[in-house]
Amino acid sequence: MMGGFGLGGGMLFGGLLMIAFWVLVIGGAVWLVVTLARGSQGSLATPVSGQTPLAILQARYAKGEITKEQFDTLKRDVGV
Repeated sequence: MMGGFGLGGGMLFGGLLMIAFWVLVIGGAVWLVVTLARGSQGSLATPVSGQTPLAILQARYAKGEITKEQFDTLKRDVGV
């Protein structure tokens, strides 16, 4: 009596809901993995070695990687 649209329309809607559900589940899993992977790498604001910027500059100067003028300039830029 409904022209054949009653049952078919419900099946189409159910299929779309199932696809949307799996897209959300898979997308959530990918987001979780990416978030956890980034968290284990640490923040960019924290030096990887755990040293302060001044300590890094002093070590580079001591190794001869930078000159006295570069050390002073970089030290001023760091704010020390």
